[in-house]
Amino acid sequence: MSGQTFYKDDFTAYLKRRSFLLRIGLITGGIFLNSCYKKLKSNNYNIKGNLFGPNAKAGHALRDKIKIPPASKTRKVKILIIGSGISGLSAGRWLKNSGELDFEIIELENHIGGSSHYSSNKVSSYPLGAHYITIANNDDELLIDFLKEINVITHFENDLPYYNDYYLTFDPEERLLINGEWQEGLIPDFGVPQADKIQIRRFLNDVEKLKNTKGNDGKFVFNIPVHSSSNDLEYRKLDKITFESYLHTNGYDSKYLLWYLNYACKDDYGQKMDKISAWAGLHYFASRRGGAANAEQNAILTWPEGNGWIMKQLATGLKEHIKTSNMCYEIKKMADGSLSATIFNLSTNSTESILAEKVILCSPQFVNNRLLKNFDREINYKNFSYAPWLVANITINQLPDSKGITLCWDNVAFNTPSVGYVNSAQQHLKISEDKKILTYYLPLCDFEPSIARLAAYSRDYSQWLDIIIPELEMMHPNLSQAIENIDIWIWGHGMIAPTENFIWSDNLEKARKPIENKIFFAHSDLSGISIFEEAFHQGINAAKQILNNNG
Repeated sequence: MSGQTFYKDDFTAYLKRRSFLLRIGLITGGIFLNSCYKKLKSNNYNIKGNLFGPNAKAGHALRDKIKIPPASKTRKVKILIIGSGISGLSAGRWLKNSGELDFEIIELENHIGGSSHYSSNKVSSYPLGAHYITIANNDDELLIDFLKEINVITHFENDLPYYNDYYLTFDPEERLLINGEWQEGLIPDFGVPQADKIQIRRFLNDVEKLKNTKGNDGKFVFNIPVHSSSNDLEYRKLDKITFESYLHTNGYDSKYLLWYLNYACKDDYGQKMDKISAWAGLHYFASRRGGAANAEQNAILTWPEGNGWIMKQLATGLKEHIKTSNMCYEIKKMADGSLSATIFNLSTNSTESILAEKVILCSPQFVNNRLLKNFDREINYKNFSYAPWLVANITINQLPDSKGITLCWDNVAFNTPSVGYVNSAQQHLKISEDKKILTYYLPLCDFEPSIARLAAYSRDYSQWLDIIIPELEMMHPNLSQAIENIDIWIWGHGMIAPTENFIWSDNLEKARKPIENKIFFAHSDLSGISIFEEAFHQGINAAKQILNNNG
């Protein structure tokens, strides 16, 4: 337990949770994660690496309301933004571009970016979370303007955006290991029976029709951002059933198709299709219709550090407004109508009070639940389900030969627990012939999120290797002999899962509403879908609400 401070009550609770996990067979031993890098060595594989994640100590202090020092000073800020993920940075950018400079962004971690966090070593930069976006829908003017601003869109040809070739995914892009061979693309094809291929084509044709379908209000049935989708009840009722139920009702039973659709749900939502709503499952396929002068529809944009790159561009010009390693402990309303935010500095162990006219909470709702104990939002926080994830960055000195198409940016194996790995060096112009970093993504969705989260926090480094290495060895026999290092990052609340009856629920609608036109909300969980575009728009929407409210 070295490197982490435990209080007596915390340790007792930990023992109870760990005992429960032992009884249901999820762990065989282990330790809690903390925010410090832990130099560890697996006894089984002799592979060195790190086990780390978001600042658990600070998170537990907020969750358990561990006592902090009284405020030693008070100061004023017109607009206080809590959280420097994509939504917080987007809100700050919009305020600054609109001429509002009296704002501050408070961040709990010692870095900005939220789930767009990244790292690097001597081989390459690599993502620790989100790793790509697609080209923008052509009617998404706000996103297109931003992509022009950062030179991702360089110019227009025949009214279509021309995307920077360096940021479009280099070929080869995707491959799937199926029936003993790597095929091009992720839709099962190699060795797939003809009847299954016909069913796969039927589904793809159906979602292609839905992609261009509009509701009675003239809006696309499925769109990005989510709030711009049609409110036609004929389609919104799909949110009240699971994706699995929808597929069964419509006669989709091919094991190859169902695997692919389950993979899609795990990839974007961190959950399987028996938990995800049918509306969300179809949105994955039918909401993107972006066109470009130099790329196919829905082409992928990526960088070695994943969305860390675009996050840095979003943060340009905001450095003087951001304070990291500062935890918002609670928010109260003062007698004069202003808001008082208690801020605990994790570096100096000191506390201050910030008096703000307006607050934008860019934190997830399970955090807001802790911060807003003094306010009644009339929402059910338990309906917000967050999927835990593991991300492992694997440094290798060679990749064993395999049958079929060569190494791609995205590499997935049929019928395995993970959603595969990306080759983080794919976008480098100077690619090492030998050393590479494979970023492996594992949604922890075999159990309910709360159970999976506890199990994740209880595993040690060697136990994670016992999960990761066998799958990689199946994909690439003898790969473990070429592994030099594995860094493991655990996201306990990796992303919002758009479960049945969530996206279009009254509960989520209430969660989006500001409190007394003083506290505003911006986070991708308010969209129900955890993608860059949603967080980007949530931040802008909150900033616009404040600016409009100020006249």
